[in-house]
Amino acid sequence: MATITEPRTVRRTPPPEGGRRGPGRETLAAWVLVLPFVVLFLAFTAGPVLGSLGMSFTDTRQRDLRTPFAVEGVGFGNYVKALQDETFRKAAFNTAYFVVVGVPLTLVVALAAAVLLDRGVKRFQALFKVGYYLPVVTSIVAIAVIWRFVLAPDAGLLNTVLGWFGIDGPNWLGSKTWAMPSLIAMAIWRNFGSAMIIFLAGLQGIPQSVEEAGQLDGAGSWQRFRHLILPLLRPTILFTSVTTGIGYLQFFEEPLVMTQGGPLNSTISVSMYTYQQFGFGNYGLATSMAYLLFVVIAVVTFIQFRLLREK
Repeated sequence: MATITEPRTVRRTPPPEGGRRGPGRETLAAWVLVLPFVVLFLAFTAGPVLGSLGMSFTDTRQRDLRTPFAVEGVGFGNYVKALQDETFRKAAFNTAYFVVVGVPLTLVVALAAAVLLDRGVKRFQALFKVGYYLPVVTSIVAIAVIWRFVLAPDAGLLNTVLGWFGIDGPNWLGSKTWAMPSLIAMAIWRNFGSAMIIFLAGLQGIPQSVEEAGQLDGAGSWQRFRHLILPLLRPTILFTSVTTGIGYLQFFEEPLVMTQGGPLNSTISVSMYTYQQFGFGNYGLATSMAYLLFVVIAVVTFIQFRLLREK
């Protein structure tokens, strides 16, 4: 004969007086742990960013550092002055040239190297990975100095090799025609290893059954790559294009070390010109240029997300 058990009565702990629970120990401990980060972030990141933003709307110069409260507001005057500056417009054009040509070529070279490592090279694959990635972790200043010797007009390695075939090589870094392509070539050589590693990880994450299904349907190698592999690599392409584009929009060390912005400002970049204005003591104007570059980076990144996001 079945017995009927009475339901248990759940005893709840009454809330503290006043009907509210006080902050738990876990919450208090969490705030204690994040407090150092919050303090450092406010002091060394948020504070300087907000301060520089306010500075861009003033006529702050080097002489005003002793009397920071004596500066006058100029509204958007610094931004207008920057956009009307012929050298700044030249630097903006050079930066756009560097990005529009350099980013696609870097991604194409990186993707091609990743495909070769994933499909063709089976032996010593780790050695190739290290060799391609080594320039990424090498100091850009050291790389720029080496490339200056490689591209030297008289005794440079490149012109010496061209001379073996009877070709008189140009003054690569001293020519308005060849200076920027030389910087782009160096940037591609230095940066494609990072994108290659990411592309290689993306390729190895694609199931083998995808290509097998394409083979069964009679698709060739290029058709499988174009219609099956590339669409699956869209998130990887988005990530590499955004990170590479942001880096190329801020290119600075290459012209500073290799060409000093010359010849005739043909390789000066926005970051380099902003740095020069800081050196001249034009702090208000320089910060406005920096924020113009920030806006361009945000817009370009937004466009990349719109074009390359998964559909």
